[in-house]
Amino acid sequence: MLFRSSSIHRKILTILLFLPGPLLAQEAMLISNARLVIGDGRLIESGSLLVQGGEIAAVSSEEIPAPDGARVIDGGGKTVIPALIDGHTHLGYQSGHNWGGHNYSPENLRDNLEQYAWYGFAAAFSAGSDAERMALEFQQNQRERYPDAARLLFSAGMGPEGQGPNDAFLVEVAAVAERTGQMVLHGLYDPEQAVIEAREVAASGIDFIKIWVDDRGGSQRKLAPDVYRPLIAVSESLGLKVFVHQQFAGDMPDLLAAGAHGFLHGRLGDAFTAAIAEQTAAAGAFVVPNLGLGELRREAIGDDPFLRAVLPDASAAGLTGAGRLSAGDIVRDEEREAGLRDSLMRLLDAGADIVLGTDAGALPGHPFGYTGHRELEIYVRLGMSPMQALMAGMSVPAKHLELDDLGLLAPGYSASLVILSANPLDDIRNTRAIERVFLEGREIDRDAIAARLSQVE
Repeated sequence: MLFRSSSIHRKILTILLFLPGPLLAQEAMLISNARLVIGDGRLIESGSLLVQGGEIAAVSSEEIPAPDGARVIDGGGKTVIPALIDGHTHLGYQSGHNWGGHNYSPENLRDNLEQYAWYGFAAAFSAGSDAERMALEFQQNQRERYPDAARLLFSAGMGPEGQGPNDAFLVEVAAVAERTGQMVLHGLYDPEQAVIEAREVAASGIDFIKIWVDDRGGSQRKLAPDVYRPLIAVSESLGLKVFVHQQFAGDMPDLLAAGAHGFLHGRLGDAFTAAIAEQTAAAGAFVVPNLGLGELRREAIGDDPFLRAVLPDASAAGLTGAGRLSAGDIVRDEEREAGLRDSLMRLLDAGADIVLGTDAGALPGHPFGYTGHRELEIYVRLGMSPMQALMAGMSVPAKHLELDDLGLLAPGYSASLVILSANPLDDIRNTRAIERVFLEGREIDRDAIAARLSQVE
């Protein structure tokens, strides 16, 4: 797995001062007197964080002496959080101006992932719609070529032959495969061939598989249990995790019994029962509620300055009209809200893992990064605490995506973090109050990223 660390102390969180051996002063940075949201539910109201060589070297509730030559940042009144992770997205298809398979390229992947970084994200998981060789090459060269971009993670996509993604997206996925000559979507037609496909994915170096179990309202065939069961079984034996796009909560019990590791659409509501929530928790699987994709398309999000900063004017204007409502004019269906709230609480009560995911990029007009902050707001509106919502975008996705160096402010972890000017535990919307973003200890130039993306041709 790219970027994975084998250091055992990556698994240890300590509030006590921990200092490694001699520090290289020119590589060191100290943030002092800051509120530190650790990422796993712990909090230091006023503490210090030392960065050396791109990693967090020390976290303490006490003052840490600044090494000679270290950059010192006064964190008074600030909150430091681990950079966020989007556990469900589709990269490469959305450009600054339009959406479609013609956009898929390393350059557009860079644009998408720099937009994520601007919004304080350290990584994004692209779910089953990537040109595999191109995405692998991007991963392998990312540190050197694209240092200001959030980390690319992706899965191989598998569904019934010629099916899986929504009908519009399916056309664009096929166009990418034809144009690049690369595998994008593995078509499955029987159990034996599904096992062969899983073995080929493992041999290629891809760590995840995404399957579609959805009939798209009758327009497609649903991937059958006699195909996905052996696929999941052999994937597990090969060290691959299988994540599922499913349309109905009723499909989840058999998928969980087969060994599915997570669900990219929560399909929350009355059908999402306590029994399903408990089975999910017992299996160690996760759920992405994925609520914003339906909700935000009704809003005039193009009027939001937090989005306009990274969009060309014409693109922002396109997200304001066409029947979209301003935030103050939105009237929510209280019965539906109650159903969502109750099912979300069933997940929390069962102890199941909730992962932040947006499905950004699967359709036009669901912008990368921005939608992640909005998703967190929805979680809190439906009953999660701000700390629970933050964990859903930090340590929880890091665990399931095998990102052993992200998601926590702890010694040995990557210094991929965000400095906020306001406290998101007081108001989750304060995740928007981004002052600085660091990826692996390096501060990205957010002004330069915004200027380039907002003028992209």
